[in-house]
Amino acid sequence: MDFAREELLALAGAHDAAVCTVHADFSDVDAIAEAGAVVAYTCDVRPSAGESEALRHMVANGGRLLGLHATNSAIDPPTPGGPRVFRTPDAMPEFTALLGNRFLAHPKIAPYLIEVVRPEHPLVAGVGDFTITDEIYVSELAGDLDVLLDVAYDGACPGFETDQAISPRQPVLFTRPEGAGSVTYLTLGHCRGRFDLADLGIEDLGVLDRVAWESAQYREVLRRCMAWAVHGDGWQDCPVEETS
Repeated sequence: MDFAREELLALAGAHDAAVCTVHADFSDVDAIAEAGAVVAYTCDVRPSAGESEALRHMVANGGRLLGLHATNSAIDPPTPGGPRVFRTPDAMPEFTALLGNRFLAHPKIAPYLIEVVRPEHPLVAGVGDFTITDEIYVSELAGDLDVLLDVAYDGACPGFETDQAISPRQPVLFTRPEGAGSVTYLTLGHCRGRFDLADLGIEDLGVLDRVAWESAQYREVLRRCMAWAVHGDGWQDCPVEETS
């Protein structure tokens, strides 16, 4: 999380129009109400119904919500003494409805071909199909998504209660409307530090896992998504400011 936070703040900091605050969860509903946009890179952070409504109200009034990677996840650990199977309960339905998707499972991290669905859309125009080593998310999806990138995967997801992909293609980047505003979601962006699994009993993984962030295409799409979060739909006409 520290690595992702630093990277996202650097992307936001390239725009003088961005004035950021950082929060570990969604409990500061006053800050949400005052924001023009919220960028969320979390994992198993479960907003309450009231917090989700504050987010929905911000977006519906013309704001923007950029959801990244595991923000859509609620993950319960395996039952002690039972099989090593992670459960993904429907624990935050109001937030799921706003995001337009709920994490169910993912196959093992491996190289996957990400394909452009809407090549004319500014968030992906000129990027082209690309291969990335990352997590591919199998999710429960809303019916109003405008899918921009997706991936072909209909195989197994070992270790999760949902152990099989439920459709042949999995959305990777998509948008959905909410009132006068909109939501953009990008499922890519796995990263893990040496000590990030200490709570699961692994004191030191011994390696840094940032392979996804080594993809130039992923970084370009993420850069555009952050510019959209800062400026809105006219982001491509807003120059990036030089920073000292």
